[in-house]
Amino acid sequence: MSEKLITLSNIELVKLFGTNNHKLDKIRVLFPQIKIVSRGEKLKLLGSTDQIKYFEQKLTAFIKHINHYNSLTLSQIERLVEGDENEILKTKDDVILHGQNGKIIKARTANQRKMVAELEKNDMLFAIGPAGTGKTYTAVAIAVKALKDREIKRIILTRPAVEAGENLGFLPGDLKEKLDPYMQPIYDALFDMIHIEKLNEYIENGTIQIAPLAFMRGRTLDKAFVILDEGQNTTEQQMKMFLTRMGKSAKFIITGDESQIDLPRNQKSGLIHAKNTLKNIKDISFITLDGKDVIRHKLVKDIIKAYKNENND
Repeated sequence: MSEKLITLSNIELVKLFGTNNHKLDKIRVLFPQIKIVSRGEKLKLLGSTDQIKYFEQKLTAFIKHINHYNSLTLSQIERLVEGDENEILKTKDDVILHGQNGKIIKARTANQRKMVAELEKNDMLFAIGPAGTGKTYTAVAIAVKALKDREIKRIILTRPAVEAGENLGFLPGDLKEKLDPYMQPIYDALFDMIHIEKLNEYIENGTIQIAPLAFMRGRTLDKAFVILDEGQNTTEQQMKMFLTRMGKSAKFIITGDESQIDLPRNQKSGLIHAKNTLKNIKDISFITLDGKDVIRHKLVKDIIKAYKNENND
């Protein structure tokens, strides 16, 4: 057994190890074959030479991440241990745009950064993964940036009007009033990125359009950034109809969660069908987000994992 003593200087230990060492406890779990003893700035490692060398590589990646992003979450620790730190750290500027009151809107995980990178190469992107992984939020941010940079003339945001256990018909008001709560996740993202007065102006003049999927039929969407949210709730026919609306100088993002399909049992999901049908078209990107991309409360990640394990039993 080998022993190595490391001095951690020029780093805020609370950012590396967390309050009450909760991040250090996570690191210990991820490196069960090494004994890790922390005494102030000193870190003593006990284990085989190869294991210690591997741990040192990952520790360097943790410190680089803190210096780069000024943060290190439990999810980021896992991703750095399980993935390629060079890929995760290679992007120097993850800021997508500056939103309300100077709020910095950035891609916070490797897969969110892939979404940004892939949209620079291709005009159509499928982002598939569970709730809380930032699919819709990142998609809206990319679209708003394109609008602000005058790369496109309008943003079109749409969802299939499928009730997730509720019935829109029993909600009061006209169609817009019924759909506004249903589209709330999209509104929430927009409120973070555009001043409310400007957002209202965009909606009133049609620069930003928020509508149910049925309203897309028969249209050709030119010079637009178009986001289809909750794509798992489209039928095969609806998905084909939507994808074929793509006009010149348009960007399409389709987001969805294959584990939350609310269609009737006899209906197949257009998202799953599209993924299988279009997977070999080189100019269409597919990105799969997972629990490591969750940026909500840390319990959300555990909940997703528990449901996934139950479905695999």
